[in-house]
Amino acid sequence: MALPQSGKVSHHYVKFVVIAIVAVAVIVGIIYLNRSKPLPVILKTVDKGNVEASVSNTRAGTVKACRRAKLSAPAGGQISKLLVKKGDRVVEGQVLLELWDKDMHAQERLSRDQLKTSELRVSEVCSMAEASQRDAERSKELKEKGFISSQQLDRALTDAQSRQAACEGARSDIEQSKARIEVAQTSLERMVLRAPFAGVVADISGELGEFSTPSPPGIPTLPTIDLIDDSCMFVSAPIDEVDAAKVKVGQNSRITLDAIKGRTFAGKVKRIAPYVLELEKQARTVEVEVEFIELPKSENLLVGYSADVEIVNELHAKVIRIPTQTLMEGKRVLLYKSDGKLEERAVTTGLANWEYTEIVSGLNEGDQIVFSLDRAGVKAGVIVLPEVSQPGVAPAAK
Repeated sequence: MALPQSGKVSHHYVKFVVIAIVAVAVIVGIIYLNRSKPLPVILKTVDKGNVEASVSNTRAGTVKACRRAKLSAPAGGQISKLLVKKGDRVVEGQVLLELWDKDMHAQERLSRDQLKTSELRVSEVCSMAEASQRDAERSKELKEKGFISSQQLDRALTDAQSRQAACEGARSDIEQSKARIEVAQTSLERMVLRAPFAGVVADISGELGEFSTPSPPGIPTLPTIDLIDDSCMFVSAPIDEVDAAKVKVGQNSRITLDAIKGRTFAGKVKRIAPYVLELEKQARTVEVEVEFIELPKSENLLVGYSADVEIVNELHAKVIRIPTQTLMEGKRVLLYKSDGKLEERAVTTGLANWEYTEIVSGLNEGDQIVFSLDRAGVKAGVIVLPEVSQPGVAPAAK
């Protein structure tokens, strides 16, 4: 039996299906085109590491030498020899300058001549004293035999005693001459300025032919030579009184110098001032000295450089940590989920500094959190697209 209408119904049905499919495709396309694109973000992976607490100086510190001496000759006088120049390196005991001392050399020679004269006189007087003593002994024997009188024996004994006293006096003249020589030598030493330690000559205020005068008590005068021992240096830096109680001798520190960019030097606290400076009433500070554990070898470290110190006063090792920059207000972070969405997660924090914050609870090692919080639209619930990893940036999650 024929069905004349079947072809017509089939044709209209197919046409309807095609139109429906096209409409659905258009709607899906419109929805796809209008949907929000994933936001590009930078992620950081939660890891384990060290977190430390530290204190820093409130104003720039200063590099100083462990030993620095502003020297002048012990006595005053005219500079006759200036044996060093600025920048010269000297060893301990090296002569730096000499003052005019010809008169003192003449006094020393005179004292030595007097010593020779005294020694000759001792030889003469003491020889006569020995001869008189022998005569006195013979006179005793003659008196016992009755050949001389008692008066003659007394004269012989008295003469022997007198000459012995003269001998002792001549010997004391020798000691006096030696003492005068020592005085002359001491005076000559006071006319010479020697280096008390090895170092570098930083400055010279005197010139050849000028007079050098030591400072009288209470009247400061310019030193003739400024000597610095640059084999040992430290940084003197002011620490706010609020942080001073946290600082202890022996704590590790990091030193940075304005003159040497990009380098950090290891240090150790060696001294804390026992008083508070009141130079500024609103910002009282305690002076702290941090020594270099090892002086820079390739860089030219100079006394007087400005420096900053960061003193580590507490350390938590191998704890879960996040970059402090990833922490939002209220101790919350944006956690990246496997479906590409961000979830807000509250955390409990521990020790913290500008770089890292310790996480006590709320995150696990390996979690990924948003680092680029400053980008527009980054918030909980949005779909994000991790950027290609960069140095220090976590790889994109798949």
